[in-house]
Amino acid sequence: MVLGKRLRHLREQAGVSFEDAARAIEVTPLTVRRIEKAEVGLRIPYVKELLRTYGVPAAEIDDFATLAREANRPGWWYKYRDVLPEWFKAYVSLESEASVIRLYEPHYVPGLLQTRDYATALMRVGFPNESKEEIARRVALRLRRQDLLAKPDGPAMWAIVDETVLRRPVGGPEVIRAQLDRLVEALRMPKVSIQVMPYRVGAHPGAFGPFHHFRFGFSELPDVVYTENLAGSVYYDRPEDVVTYLEVLDRMSVQAEPVARTRDILGELRKEL
Repeated sequence: MVLGKRLRHLREQAGVSFEDAARAIEVTPLTVRRIEKAEVGLRIPYVKELLRTYGVPAAEIDDFATLAREANRPGWWYKYRDVLPEWFKAYVSLESEASVIRLYEPHYVPGLLQTRDYATALMRVGFPNESKEEIARRVALRLRRQDLLAKPDGPAMWAIVDETVLRRPVGGPEVIRAQLDRLVEALRMPKVSIQVMPYRVGAHPGAFGPFHHFRFGFSELPDVVYTENLAGSVYYDRPEDVVTYLEVLDRMSVQAEPVARTRDILGELRKEL
């Protein structure tokens, strides 16, 4: 996406039309549009010829081509493609590149913070007809995603979770106790913040369902909001849509318990089990 936007910027800066760019690499103008929107892979010969057409110096063309080759490589999640839905591939990619992840979860502990047993219990419910091996693969993918939070350049994560999430008996008391302990451990991570939305708040602006907001360290990438349902997902990147979700997150962060209270809340809930 970043390289596609850079190609568009270079084309516009050079005053080259879609039609002229298409003639340079002998494709249709639609193909050039799709390259710039990251809807197709970056074919290195095409990239080099487009850059030459835009008047980019040879040394910069070689550097750009190197970045394009890296962008074309499959992500680490490629080996889990057998259990990774098409509509979720974009999510894993966005998650891996984000500098900030803000989210609201009304039903379950966020995937990046789940224990193996908790994740397994959820997968068994969500995919009742799959084998133990397939469930294990899905759980392995979820746990592999969690490596992101331990990276020095990993994203800052700010999660708001409903009190319902912490009280829902997923997998039984032992599983929940271990999950609450995992959340306490996560609070020790410098980039992880968790707030609890208590019952007593009643109705609040995010009650319609879960959503995740991604911000990136690249000026070429807009913020993206992700929502999902039983049949798939929706990604929003139009500023007016993203702002709507950010305003909801801001209001909810004021209504929810402060981050400093989360550890005590988790401890109190654990004592109840």
